Amino acid sequence: MIYREAKIEDIKQIQTVRNSVKENTLSNPNLVSDEDCKEFLTVRGKGWVCEIDNKIVGFAIVDLKEYNIWALFIEPEYEKRGIGQKLHNIMLDWYFDQTKNKVWLGTAPNTRAEKFYRKSGWNYIGLHELRKLNLRCLMRSGFS
Repeated sequence: MIYREAKIEDIKQIQTVRNSVKENTLSNPNLVSDEDCKEFLTVRGKGWVCEIDNKIVGFAIVDLKEYNIWALFIEPEYEKRGIGQKLHNIMLDWYFDQTKNKVWLGTAPNTRAEKFYRKSGWNYIGLHELRKLNLRCLMRSGFS
């Protein structure tokens, strides 16, 4: 497994991973465009990928403008290998090197993702309605 900073050239594979997930799926894959990905990778924040045999199998992107985790997704066949935790930690290490602001994220309630984040030290702060989905908002301050 190779972990590295995401590049613009990775967007096509990042989109493939994003649209392969079974939870927290997009109702319409066009809701997240390649231009959105480019903006989050180059203007608003930074991203990282995990590659296996030159194939991106997971990625994470953090947004410094809104102080949130924009994305953390792993291809289903590569789950439960520690990839998500490693990307999570790389992303938060970088984030808290840039700012001391708390970071938040939204995820669907009662999902494996919510359990993952809670186990990783995130705290529930309330519900947020986004595109008519009530997302569970979690927050972290500092890295532990």
